[in-house]
Amino acid sequence: MSTDSDLIKLYSGRILALAADVPHTGRLPDPEGSVRKRSPLCGSTVTVDVTLRDGRIAAFAQDVKACALGQAAAAVVGQNAIGRTRAEVEAARDALRAMLKSGGPPPAAPFDGLEVLRPARDYKNRHASIMLALEATAEAAAEAEKAHCA
Repeated sequence: MSTDSDLIKLYSGRILALAADVPHTGRLPDPEGSVRKRSPLCGSTVTVDVTLRDGRIAAFAQDVKACALGQAAAAVVGQNAIGRTRAEVEAARDALRAMLKSGGPPPAAPFDGLEVLRPARDYKNRHASIMLALEATAEAAAEAEKAHCA
């Protein structure tokens, strides 16, 4: 069982700095894929809009209404989403989930900055919020791929 002081330690200066500087905020005017994800436990939401070019994310925007941990994750995703394929985003999502749930290694570069969230593995009620940005980005990219095939 964690104490309040353990929870305070979780919110490191690096996490708070990331949370305060989430890139690519807002919405795209004409996205090819758009997904809103919500954590039912805490109510955090992330909406991601993407467009693709040659199978890679060419434009990316996110509307983030989440706790500091969810915002920090969205900051790392926002810094690195453009130029990535859906497979790369899905691999990062799966690695982040494994890092949080089973002590796996952090996601590979360029999403390796998500390692800052490793201390949150002991706070299972925070996992859903941390996962939102990558889950929404992967689903938005899949939606955009379908739009290209239509």
